[in-house]
Formats: sequence, structure tokens, C-alpha cells
Amino acid sequence: MANPDLSVVVPAYQERDGIAATLRALHAALDGLAVTHEILVIDNASPDGTAAEVERLADPRVRVLCNPRNLGKGASVRRGMLEATGALRLQCDADCAPSLPALPRMLALASEFDVVVGSRLASGADVGRRQPVRRRILGRGFVILCRLVLREPTRDLFCGFKLWRAEAAEAAFRATALEGWTFDAETLAMARALGFAITETGVPWVDRPGSRLSIPRVFVPVIRELLEARRRVAAARVQATPRAALAEPGA
Repeated sequence: MANPDLSVVVPAYQERDGIAATLRALHAALDGLAVTHEILVIDNASPDGTAAEVERLADPRVRVLCNPRNLGKGASVRRGMLEATGALRLQCDADCAPSLPALPRMLALASEFDVVVGSRLASGADVGRRQPVRRRILGRGFVILCRLVLREPTRDLFCGFKLWRAEAAEAAFRATALEGWTFDAETLAMARALGFAITETGVPWVDRPGSRLSIPRVFVPVIRELLEARRRVAAARVQATPRAALAEPGA
């Protein structure tokens, strides 16, 4: 197909049972908006047959990209963003269907901003089932740490529903390296350092139980990753100073 209006990048691991419903929801939402689209499902070496389930659907608007081994969510999203062909690129977790009603507003904002971050904390957010209290406290503390280390003011760094203009996506993802779940913090900080305009908007969200992530267990290695990311972002910020200055209000 010719380059679509929108590419949807869906990182997937162990999603065989739910991926068909997610794809149906995406098609319905985008067809309703009269947006031409492609969907890239990046299967992160799932042992449950996720890739085979996507291929079984035989939908010409859906491509499945299979990682040779489990490379991490960040590596999967990066691969999808860089292989996508749309002028806009939606980063969408495999459980993103509840957030799709926010897409018209995000598309409108993309006419003014390079990156539109779906947020569970911004005005207009509608959060249904929440994470357990202990996990929320740990998570918020870690988000604050990421924001401080990377000097990135986005409040909800890790919501898996973000809309990128192609230029911003390609520049930010090519310049970053984190492969695990903290990649969101690095890519947003990098996009801002390169002079791209970022905004947050509230989205509907329902927490999915059964997360495999243990924040205490990954805390030390993630700190090392963030310090490496800070060096990359700082270098990009210096190199991009002229462009960033032009982007300042009143410049």
C-alpha cells in the first residue's frame, strides 16, 4: 500500500489470546476516522504463538515483525518506529484499546506538536481499574527519579499510548539506545533535546493485572541505564541548541 496516514506500532509478548481483539479495535477506530493506516506488530520472541496468530488473520494492513530473541520492549518499539512508513506513528501497547477514544484529540494536537503523550495524569484522563497502592507508590517514585535524571518534565513517562510525527520518531529513536521498559523516558527526553515540541493529554486507561515487572528487582540496573541515557541526551542537547532556541516561546 502507499504510505498511510498513520502507522500503529504494537509491541507484543505473550499476546496470542488478545491480539486479534486489539487489531479489530484499532481497525474500527481508524476506519471510523477515515485514516489510512498500517499496523506493525513486533513480536518479541513470544513462545505462545503470538506471531502465528497475527499471520493467521491474513490482514494486508497488518505486518508482523519477529525479533530473533527477546530483545526488550524498547528494542521492539524502536524497530517498529523505524520500519513504519506513516507520516504519523502511534506507539500503542497490546492492551491499548480502552485509550482509543482519545485518538481524535491526539490527532488534532499533532498539527501543533511533534509528540503527543497519552497521560493518565493530565486533564481529561479517565482511569478505570488502578494498580495496587504499593505498586502505584513505587511507580510514581521511579517516574520522578527518571524525570530528575533526564531533566524531562513529562509527568506520565510510561503510558503506552503516544503519537509521534515521523520526523520526531525517527530522530529520537535513532539517537537512543535503551532496550528495556525505561526506553520511554529516554526517547521523550531525546526528542525534547533535539528541539521537538511535546505535549500531554489525558486518555482513558484501565490497568491490566498480572504485570511481570518488579521495580525493586530492576532498580539498580535501571539507574545505570538512566545515567547512560543522560549522557546521550546531554550530548544531543548541546548539538541541538540552535534549533531548541528557535523553538522557545517568543524566540
